[in-house]
Order: sequence, then C-alpha cells, then structure tokens
Amino acid sequence: MDDKGVDIHVLSLTQPMVYWASTQLSTQLSVAYNDACATAHEAYPTRFLGFAMLPMMDTKAALKELERAAKLPGMRGVYMATQIAGNELSDERFFPIYEAIQDLGFHIFLHPVAVVDPARLKKFYLTNFIGNPTESAIAASHLIFGEVLDRFPELTFVLPHGGGTFPYLIGRITHGWGVRDECKHLKNAPETYLRRFYYDTITHSHPALDYLIGLVGADRVVLGSDFCFDMSYQRPVDVVMEHTGLSDADRQLILCGNAKKLLSLE
Repeated sequence: MDDKGVDIHVLSLTQPMVYWASTQLSTQLSVAYNDACATAHEAYPTRFLGFAMLPMMDTKAALKELERAAKLPGMRGVYMATQIAGNELSDERFFPIYEAIQDLGFHIFLHPVAVVDPARLKKFYLTNFIGNPTESAIAASHLIFGEVLDRFPELTFVLPHGGGTFPYLIGRITHGWGVRDECKHLKNAPETYLRRFYYDTITHSHPALDYLIGLVGADRVVLGSDFCFDMSYQRPVDVVMEHTGLSDADRQLILCGNAKKLLSLE
C-alpha cells in the first residue's frame, strides 16, 4: 500500500462470496469474514476498513448479521454480488435488508460473481473481460426498473469496473423506457438515476474514464484498484494523477474526497 500510494484499503470478500452455501454455512462464513475485517482494522486502524458480507438468501439471518457486523470496529458498508444465487437485486425478498442498510447510513458496494451466459464466455477469459462489466449494467437496470432506488431514496450503490457497460448504454436504456410498454411503470427516465450510483476508476481506457467523468461528474467517481488480481491497476493512484483534463479539485474528489463521504470518514 505504501509503495502504491494507497493510504486506506477497504477489505472485501472475493469470489465466490457466500451465497452458494446453506443458510447455516453462509452465516458462519459471513461471521468469520466480518470478524477478520474487524481484527485487521484493530491491528491497523488507520489503514484497513471493511465491507460486511451477509447471508443474503435468508432475510432473517442477513438482518441479524447486519445488526451485529455494523457494530464491529472499522465496518463501513456492505459488499454484495450483482445477482444473488440467480436472484436479481430487484427481488423483493431483499427489500427488508436494503431498508436496514439504508437506516444504518451504509452504502452497498457491488461486484459480479456469476455472469450472464458463462458457457459462451468461458474461452479467452471473456467471463471477466465482458461478463463482469455486463453484470453491472444488468444489476443497475434491475435496481432502476425494479424501483429499488425509488423505494429507498437514501440508499447508494457503487458499481465496479467504471460501472461496466451501464454508463455507455444509458442512452439506449432511456430510449427503450420511452417506447416500450413494459417499462412505462417507471415514472422517471433511467438517465436521471445515473447519479444514484458511484463508479470506480477501473476502465483501462483513458477515453472511457473521460466519458464516465463527463457523464456522471467527478463527485461520483472513486478510486478503484481491483487488487489483487491480474486485471488490477498496478498503480491506481497514478492512473488518476496522470489523467489529463482533470482539475486538482476533481483529482482530490476521486482520490479521497468521495471515498471519505461514502465511508463516513473525518
């Protein structure tokens, strides 16, 4: 972290998360992980924070672990998959959990686990190149059209990989809302929800990051790393520092200001 210029790292549980397991095992894994985050924070209180993992497939168990985990030192949000054991994030079974997360003032940080049509994406590591970014677009669309964002107006979701394909499809999605009967239940245009999300910097493309910042604003973009995988930025801070066209104020928002707001840091 010192070498890469990263002051604070928020820990999150990588694939396959916990949703594949029974309620009992999923809960045990969530507890073990959340406790480990707290232990890391207590060992290095100025360097490590944590995103809680929840056994989402059992609402009662998830709410119980959320209540417990939220009291752990260093816990600053909830980590969640873009779909949960085949269930979209607009499934009403998750609504009580969203309400509790909103009441805590926490935010939800998303990441793909399973991807759409994995058989077609198996070769050439397309599950990551194409599958992961597509999952973010699917998740964001379900949160919009499933009226999750309307029902929970204080709840914020953070999309990985620069929002995936979602920011680049928003025009098409909004046009579809205007012409398709199955979308007419949504009162507001999908593009009006762009700033209900935050987006990280992992685009691996200078023009793509330019487009994202221009679309949603620098105050909705946070530093991402994708550590510790080969698809990560080796020097994530440098990506922002060397990005031309950003003001010093915008750089500070992306590097730390927005994260401080999301993580309730002084």
